[in-house]
Amino acid sequence: MSSTGPFSCTSQRQFNLNGMHKFGDVIIGGIFNMNFYTKSSDLYFTSEPKDPICYGFVPEAFRQAQTMAFAVEEINRNSKLLPNISLGYHLHNSCGNLGISLRAALSMTSGRGEPFQLNESCNGKPPVLGIVGDTSSTRTIAISSIASLYRLPLVSYFATCSCLSNRRLFPSFFRTIPSDAFQVRAILQILRRFNWTWFGLLISDDDYGLHAARSFQSGLAQNGGGCLAYLEVLPWGKDEGVLKRIVGIMDKSTSRVVIAFAHQSNMLNLMEEVVRQKMTGLQWIASEAWTTAIVLQTPSYMPFLAGTLGIAIRRGQIPGLMDFLLRIRPDNDRQSSQDNNLVRQFWEHVFQCKFITPGMEFEGKTKERLCTGNESLRNIGTEFLDLSNLRAEYNVYKAVYALAHALHDILQCVPGSGPFQGQSCASLQGLEPWQLVYQLQRVNFTTYFGDQVSFDESGDALPIYDVMNWMWHSDGSTEVKNVGEVNELASKIDNLNLDEDKIFWNFEPKKPPKSVCSESCPPGTRMARKKGEPVCCFDCIRCSEGEVSNKKDSTKCTSCPEEFWSNRQRDHCVPKSMEFLSYFEPLGISLTTASLSGTLLCTIVFGIFTYHRTTPVVRANNSELSFLILLSLKLCFLCSLLFIGQPRLSTCQLRQAAFGISFVLCVSCILVKTMVVLAVFKASKPGGAGSLKWFGVMQQRGTVVFLTLIQAAICTTWLISSSPTPHKNTQYYKDKIIVECVVGSTVGFGLLLGYIGLLAILSFLLAFLARNLPDNFNEAKFITFSMLVFCAVWIAFIPAYINSPGKYADAVEVFAILASSFGLLLALFGPKCYIIILKPEKNTKKAIMGRENKSCF
Repeated sequence: MSSTGPFSCTSQRQFNLNGMHKFGDVIIGGIFNMNFYTKSSDLYFTSEPKDPICYGFVPEAFRQAQTMAFAVEEINRNSKLLPNISLGYHLHNSCGNLGISLRAALSMTSGRGEPFQLNESCNGKPPVLGIVGDTSSTRTIAISSIASLYRLPLVSYFATCSCLSNRRLFPSFFRTIPSDAFQVRAILQILRRFNWTWFGLLISDDDYGLHAARSFQSGLAQNGGGCLAYLEVLPWGKDEGVLKRIVGIMDKSTSRVVIAFAHQSNMLNLMEEVVRQKMTGLQWIASEAWTTAIVLQTPSYMPFLAGTLGIAIRRGQIPGLMDFLLRIRPDNDRQSSQDNNLVRQFWEHVFQCKFITPGMEFEGKTKERLCTGNESLRNIGTEFLDLSNLRAEYNVYKAVYALAHALHDILQCVPGSGPFQGQSCASLQGLEPWQLVYQLQRVNFTTYFGDQVSFDESGDALPIYDVMNWMWHSDGSTEVKNVGEVNELASKIDNLNLDEDKIFWNFEPKKPPKSVCSESCPPGTRMARKKGEPVCCFDCIRCSEGEVSNKKDSTKCTSCPEEFWSNRQRDHCVPKSMEFLSYFEPLGISLTTASLSGTLLCTIVFGIFTYHRTTPVVRANNSELSFLILLSLKLCFLCSLLFIGQPRLSTCQLRQAAFGISFVLCVSCILVKTMVVLAVFKASKPGGAGSLKWFGVMQQRGTVVFLTLIQAAICTTWLISSSPTPHKNTQYYKDKIIVECVVGSTVGFGLLLGYIGLLAILSFLLAFLARNLPDNFNEAKFITFSMLVFCAVWIAFIPAYINSPGKYADAVEVFAILASSFGLLLALFGPKCYIIILKPEKNTKKAIMGRENKSCF
């Protein structure tokens, strides 16, 4: 540079970028994929670099670019938004190539290539204050890296990679399309709605697919509810080997649901192989990249793709856009030469004709129709003018308005209360891009369609999705219909609204398919994961006894509380059955009958003895003791009833005391009787008359009372010190509770039984000694036999009682009481009743005493 000027700078190389331009006070940039891309001629740097060659035409992208142009013009006509300020635009064609997108970004951030004047300090402002674009996540990542260097706001309308939400890497990035993180959550909501837990995942081999897969797997790990049967990366080209392998995996898998985060080109290559292998019976879940792809809605693909559910960008309405598009003409004066170049490509694509260009020679044999430029868009049916499904265009529209509102808010700032340093405001002449980023983060407005536009702290828009369904009608026509909505606010799922009655299912019957690795485990079972397989693949193991699971797919069974047990289905706990010796079970009924029968028999014998109380058989050997024995035996029979029925504190305390005192009363009477027999026969011998004075009636009564009071004292001490109590025993059986009486003091129970045994053994020994005394009716023989039966029963009782669980211990004790009581009753009173009733002739003094023993009577 010379020291005097003029000062000017030129870029090292001028980029000849195809696009559309409009001048204004403020310029907004845009990058759109309006062509395909082919390789440039300077691949090996063997010659001077040349511009890349773009071919083909993408009318959808051209409509998106025109939507941006329309939004700029609409804002310029709006007197309330940016009054007295005109917006301009630089719209560039990226041809779907990363290098061209980078050139466009560099051009807009640092100059388009033409000279521009600088001040003496060489400080210039970027000619573009904001960029709208790009479509691809990969290209947007690269563009945003450049824009972030200048803090230039970049608002994407189609890049969904969740990685772009990283504010540290992309501080000036915003987007009007929701992030893939929200899309993943929306798809997970759909999967949960239809209980699909086993699915395959197909992704494209780029940032879009790889980051979507990462978010999807992270969402599964956090929320659960499903597993991946397989994860495959789709190739970009028609790699038949890879595609054949992927389709083979899909066909062999038991998963019936396939989720595809891929682009239209990936799906086209995949569907060719799917059609070739005739693989039907799959439920496809489409990402927003191909949910509305018309190129896939063909008769050859619909037998396989019909019924697809997909997430689509929010559809909107843009009033006035149709009239704007209809004004597009190749000879329109408002277009520059570059603008006209794109319009010509569009015209040739729509009308299938060709414009004459300089140097172009046409021979008479050419089959191409020439374009006149007078063709009418109104008279031709083209998808370009179908504005019923504006999704990406609606996002472009919102992006332009977001930048305009941010600029408008900055210019409305009042000096002294501004947001910048020193509460200053920004001016249009000195506006810095970072100031626009600051205000864009806080922008908040509502579109004509009623949608709120704002950005969260990561630059993401409020996520709202449409749920689309691919319908295949009986006439062969196809329709992608809106069947629901996913609305997420502040990164939290608000709701998933689905009209399931409208969904077309490509299955018979017309219902959602089942896609699970393993059927749900019903209540009463638990899941046992199969070794080496995902958590969704499991076996259902029935809960063990005493354990339950009361919901589906339980991972473990829960033990029931101590007094509860599992029901037969093992799905809930029920109170354990109480087991005790009941009056209503066969064993209880039998023992009760025996007890009452013994009581009745005692009563009958008592009546017989009372009726025949004056006869010699009854009067022999103190009839009072005989009546007392009958009374005690009746009490023995009745006390056995206390061992039947549910144990309570009163019955537990009373049963052993009644049993012990009743039997002691009985055995002490028998002992006294035996002693009297011995004393009588001893007194009959010379010199033994004095022995009877110790066995008078009062002495006999006193002895019985004294011996009984000893047992009463033992029982009283036992009950006071350590009383028997009812106890619920859960140790014998797991599924039921044994209600029993615990003795409290084993010593007390032992003393009670031991004292009875002592008296019984004494009675037995004395009776045994008197068995051979001379008499026609020697009662000692029957006492001996009765004590032998009594002792045998209770000796057998001890081991049987110890080894009998629960109610059977009570049954053993009742049986011992009844057996010993019947033994005493029959042995002592059976022979006497036999004589009284059947042999009355023997019921005389002479028959009983014998001639030589009359004095003993």
